[in-house]
Formats: sequence, structure tokens, C-alpha cells
Amino acid sequence: MKKWMIGWMAIGWTVVASAGLPADLEAEARAAMAKGAGWLVAQQQADGHWALADSPALTGLSMWALQAADPGAHKSAIDRAMVFILTSVQEDGSIWRQPTMQRKGGGLANYNTAVCMAALHALGRPELVPVVQNARAYLSKMQYLGPGSYRGGMGYDADQGRPYTDLSNSYMAYEAMRLTQDVEDLRGAGEPKADLDWAAAQEFLSQLQNLESVNTNAYRSDRADDRGGFAYTPGAGPSTTNAEGKVMLRSYGSMTYAGLLALIYAEVDVQDVRVQSAKDWARRHWSLDENPGMGQEGLYYFFNVLAKSLKAAGDDTLMRPDGSIVAWREEVVRKLIALQKPDGFWVNENNRWWEADPNLVTAYTLLALAAALQ
Repeated sequence: MKKWMIGWMAIGWTVVASAGLPADLEAEARAAMAKGAGWLVAQQQADGHWALADSPALTGLSMWALQAADPGAHKSAIDRAMVFILTSVQEDGSIWRQPTMQRKGGGLANYNTAVCMAALHALGRPELVPVVQNARAYLSKMQYLGPGSYRGGMGYDADQGRPYTDLSNSYMAYEAMRLTQDVEDLRGAGEPKADLDWAAAQEFLSQLQNLESVNTNAYRSDRADDRGGFAYTPGAGPSTTNAEGKVMLRSYGSMTYAGLLALIYAEVDVQDVRVQSAKDWARRHWSLDENPGMGQEGLYYFFNVLAKSLKAAGDDTLMRPDGSIVAWREEVVRKLIALQKPDGFWVNENNRWWEADPNLVTAYTLLALAAALQ
């Protein structure tokens, strides 16, 4: 088992130590987290959920964030959220609810299950082990292993009548499976263990990285600016057209960091060209003022996955092309503190991917701060 994985599971995402931040900045960060967590607790509904009841992942993220901030101080809210999530568990082990309105992706069963099982596992409660084991068994069956460029990935919901996978759902599923894999050692004798096909996961990631040595698809971008970065889904997503009329998928920030983290979960060696090229893209496009390539769209998702991926990669600093050094933990913490609203929450004025919802964005931010502080 990877050393970084043991560390994350052992502390359940609770902030227990800083990573060499200045003492005054660490104190500011912890105060910001306390205020944000307090605001989040005040938004919890009577039945334990946050935001949308038919999307339990939103409750899972908030519960996970409170666990990361201060599990002792917020035990009551965490317990109510846990009960709500448990009422969302289906007979097949998945964790989701039938949506009250028809939407693309259906009940988002894969997404909701991945987030909720990781959040439940972060609580470190033995009685939740069977729930996590059953969720793992479900999720392991949802990996698309058919032919084509979608092979090895995950979509929102397998019950859509067509092959489809994307990097966002895939990284979340890979994360959930890695962070919970210790529960497999607790299965009864003879009980089959659940896991993903990690070789197929690597195949899928190759279809999305703008890197000539691994991606031979016509939609791969040949622009130097895109080299090493990741796109969202094979053959579709933000793109550009060259002078010859070739449509190429653009690399952008949130998906490149998701791709980097997914490569690490898939146990690609840190010296591998795929990992090094993704990190090189991150160095060349370093910015916290936007989600590089997407502006303000998905900005807090970007902060969240950036902090998690750089932590997992083991890098405390990045060297930019001009030779300047980025102490990413410090820069992320300062940026997020500056963006906090006076009442304690965070929100994105751009509503792409639900980020006008302060519940979701505050949860993203607390988890990003936790990753930066660990």
C-alpha cells in the first residue's frame, strides 16, 4: 500500500499537522476553517442533508469537510449527515437517490456512491465497514471494460444505455477505491474482494492526456501549450481548431490535476513521462486566479483537486519556467483565506457545475485547506 494512502486513511482527512507553513498563516487557516465549518453546520437541514436531498454526494462532501475541520466539535452534525447518507444506501450497495426531476446522467449513481463511500470511510467507524465494502463491490462493477477509448473509465451512471466515461467521474471513483481499500482486508474468509482494473484505468487516462507518446487519437492536441495536460472525455469537451481544420481537445487546469491524481492512484511511477508531463503542464500554467483554460468555471473544484494532487505527488514546491519557486501550500492557503466571505462561506459567482451553491463550494474549500495543511 502506498505511503501517502496510509497517511490519508490513518487520519481520516482530519488536519493534524501543518506542512511547514508560517505559524501566523497556519493560525489564520485554522480560524478560516473553523468559521467555514460553523457556517456549514448552520446550513444543515433537519433530516441531515445539505443542498439537494436527491444528491447525497453533496451531503457526503459537507460531512467529509466537517470531519477534516474538527470532528469533535461537529460530531452532532456529522452524525446526522451519516444517518441521512445511510438512508440513501441501495440494496446493491450503491449510495444514491432517485432524482425528483429528470436530468442527464440519471441518479448519478457512480458519482454519489464514490463520494459517499469515501466520506463514510473518513469517519473511521468500524460499524460502517460493511457499507463501504458493499459500495466498493458495486463501484468495481461500474467500471466500463468494453472496447474503445472509454475503456477503464467511469461515468455518472452505468444505466444510460450507451458507453460513456469521463475523467471527473473516473478520478473520483479511483480516489474512493484507493482511500477505502483497507476494508478489503476485513472481509470474511472466502468472500471475494472488490477492486478496479487498474491497467484499464491507465489505458483510459492515456486517451485523455495530450501526450504524443501515449495518445494516438486524432483529437489529441499537438499544441505545445497543451502538452502533458488532460481533457475531460475522449473526443469531446473544450477544443481548438488548427489551421488545417483539425479539432483538438484542449488541456485545462481542473482536468490536468485530476489526471495527475488519477495517474498516482493508478500507481504510475512518479518518474514516468505521463506523470512528469502532467506536472510540467501544471508548472507552465500555474495560477490561482482562474481554473487555467476555463476562467472562473469550476474554480473551487480546481482548488480542491489541485491541493489533493500536489499533496499526493509529494511536491511542496513547483519551479516555474522562469525559475521562480511556488510554495503551493502557502499560496493556496493565502488565496482561499482571501476568498472567504465575512459570514464564513465560500461561493463562486459563476454557476458552472453548481458552484453558485455555497454549501458545495464551502465543502470543496475546507477539504482543499485540509489537504494543504496536512
